Amino acid sequence: MFRSRVVPLFVKKNSKALYNLWGTTPSRVLNEESYRLFSTGATRKCLDGFRSLSKGNYVPSIRNMSTVASVGIENKEGLKLLVNGGPRAQKMVGIWLFGSAAWVFSMVILGGITRLTRSGLSMTDWKFTGRLPPLSDEDWLLEFGKYKQSPEFKRVNKGMSIEDFKFIYWMEYAHRMWGRALGIMFALPFSYFLRKGYITVQLGLRLSALFGLGAGQGLIGWWMVKSGLEEPASEYAQPRVSPYRLAAHLTSAFAIYCGLLWTGLSVVMPEPPSESLAWVRGAAKVKQLALPVSLLVGVTAVSGAFVAGNDAGHAYNTFPKMGDTWIPEDVFDMKPLIRNFFENTSTVQLDHRILATATLFSIGALWWSTRKFDIHPAVRSLIGSAVGMAGLQVTLGISTLLSYVPVELGTAHQAGALTLLTLMILLNHTLRRPSPYLLKSLPQVAKTI
Repeated sequence: MFRSRVVPLFVKKNSKALYNLWGTTPSRVLNEESYRLFSTGATRKCLDGFRSLSKGNYVPSIRNMSTVASVGIENKEGLKLLVNGGPRAQKMVGIWLFGSAAWVFSMVILGGITRLTRSGLSMTDWKFTGRLPPLSDEDWLLEFGKYKQSPEFKRVNKGMSIEDFKFIYWMEYAHRMWGRALGIMFALPFSYFLRKGYITVQLGLRLSALFGLGAGQGLIGWWMVKSGLEEPASEYAQPRVSPYRLAAHLTSAFAIYCGLLWTGLSVVMPEPPSESLAWVRGAAKVKQLALPVSLLVGVTAVSGAFVAGNDAGHAYNTFPKMGDTWIPEDVFDMKPLIRNFFENTSTVQLDHRILATATLFSIGALWWSTRKFDIHPAVRSLIGSAVGMAGLQVTLGISTLLSYVPVELGTAHQAGALTLLTLMILLNHTLRRPSPYLLKSLPQVAKTI
């Protein structure tokens, strides 16, 4: 009690000395709340950061700033932490969420391999809880007999042996069980953290929504597969899943992944990296450009789902022209007109080419427009990484097309789409506006060594 009263009095009487130490007016840094917090260990970390600035050195102090902002003042200063229980609880929950996001990433990759190997229609029934795989020759013959009744076997794989069937069956079975394992891996730690009181109401609602969306993924997946088990309208058409349902399945997976990644980042990094008010203003300018570019990246990724659903990658395996022309003649053959953008193979591939090219140039324009901005090095690094990843992704797409969609390149292209989306999520999360408390404590300009 004595210390908490004496220290603020000392600060008031020695304001001139403090001005010489910090290089700014004490009233700018030490408001009434700061006087009350002056004696805390967290505030001493903040003062250490200011002393390093007075020596002419730039020392990244976002960790210190974030610590200060999270010491019992979230209600007063507007910073609301998503996790209770201190840094250790934040770390545990963050690791769990990042692990879940990585699991979803692997699910997307495994789903792409399952589709590219044409394994998705090998299992002709579905149970929410799953089941054991065939364990005997009789079980395998029973499953193979079910598959023989499907349109895909009759029209595409009529000469398939049981050994070939086992391969595609195991691919689909692994994809389904990997998803169920993800549900268990998410639910058990979630229950534990709730019991320990680490999860706030806001975080609990967000994670419950993501868990519900994840549980619904199984239903969406079966709804998609079921469309491929129906007889095609034309006797010459190959059986395949509905492109609308495939796009819904993939988009839902992307949404879950982005939600988990964003939430994990918010848990472990409640404050964005901000060392000066100039960098905060620069981040606000970048954000205005980054948001529409991120939206374009997402739309391009979803358009890729329609390319996959229509097997459009197996048509027009030339670049930059589509066959002998720039624009095929049948791009608007379907009626009504809107169907062409989702069901017409030529139009779907043309759309994806245009969107991919626009994405590459938009990310390049983002880098060019922000190269002279006064922004945090982390923001600049993420923009540069996005440019490189966009170039690699376009290269992978062209290579996949020219090579008639081999499994390896097709899988890499799908992974590249999610990687680019990851970088845009990281960029937008880094561009958030700091809390009012952190803004009050920032200098105008960050000094460098």
